[in-house]
Amino acid sequence: MTAKEYNISVDTYADGVYRFVLKNIKNEDKAKDIVQDTFEKLWVKAETVNYSKVKSYIFTSAYHTMIDYIRKDKRQTIMTEGAELKHSHEKQYSDLSEVLQEAIDLLPSIQKSVILLRDYEGYNYKEIADTTKLNESQVKVYIFRARKFLKNYIGTIETVI
Repeated sequence: MTAKEYNISVDTYADGVYRFVLKNIKNEDKAKDIVQDTFEKLWVKAETVNYSKVKSYIFTSAYHTMIDYIRKDKRQTIMTEGAELKHSHEKQYSDLSEVLQEAIDLLPSIQKSVILLRDYEGYNYKEIADTTKLNESQVKVYIFRARKFLKNYIGTIETVI
């Protein structure tokens, strides 16, 4: 990959990678750091990365960098003994996107990642499998489970409106 192709890749994919990471970790500064680390890794390996496969490389690298950040944060977080997560929606809201985002935040990280890649970024199952190093069947199962959880969490539309 040439320097020109690298710059084109940055211009083309930086916003999408940032949106994907931000949806997962909800911290703008960390999301920017992850995107920066991703493009730094691409720069270091630019000579070995095929330009036709740069999108896959960027999103795969961003995904793995994000997972590393999440694992690091989990080690640093001290959980209180009385903390419990409710896995149902009981309040009434008029903002479906707020309820949906609340539900997405409760998903396990792998389910959250695959559902965001599929439904927010528009990737197909094969691209998600390549990015997350899962097989297509596992991706489909995680997406199914995530959607089922989201459906149960949100409940009926009357509850939300």
